[in-house]
Amino acid sequence: MNNTPPGLRLLRPPTVIGQFHTLFFGSVRTFFLGVLGFAVYGNEALHFSCDPDKRELNLYCYNQFRPITPQVFWALQLVTVLVPGAVFHLYAACKNIDQEEILHRPMSTVFYIISVLLRIILEVLAFWLQSHLFGFLVDPIFMCDVTGLGKILNVSKCMVPEHFEKTIFLSAMYTFTIITILLCIAEIFEILFRRLGYLNQPMT
Repeated sequence: MNNTPPGLRLLRPPTVIGQFHTLFFGSVRTFFLGVLGFAVYGNEALHFSCDPDKRELNLYCYNQFRPITPQVFWALQLVTVLVPGAVFHLYAACKNIDQEEILHRPMSTVFYIISVLLRIILEVLAFWLQSHLFGFLVDPIFMCDVTGLGKILNVSKCMVPEHFEKTIFLSAMYTFTIITILLCIAEIFEILFRRLGYLNQPMT
């Protein structure tokens, strides 16, 4: 007999893959971003320097180089991806559906699959946005357009600090996104197989 309170059971996904994704992979991804992300990107703006090395020019070019900081983007990505699951669990709580009952009810199963599909869509969108904002490689030199500052020269050469470490970290975040998408797809297949198992069970 499961003595876990219903409220705690509702916090766990009804599938094995979903639980792995939430409890293990989600925690690793959050830790990776929170600890290593700060180490790699924490002081980037301070060490970003252009020629000539003036504070006004450095800030102007850094804002051009980083329209949004990677830490903020990835934090928003993590929060956004959690929204569909949070909405489903709120629905399950309002309907007083236990974890074990989610896949037994056709309507809750459909809603849960929709939440997983929304996660896939959000991850794909985040992958696309990340590729457009940050690319796949971080170059050591950034050519900054300084025409807006009224300079004699229209372009300033800027040095990007720790570009190799940022390239590795960027690749890791792409990998996390791809793994998450694959886990979500695998979770949908697990749901479908389990639903077929429930439907094929003989009536008692």
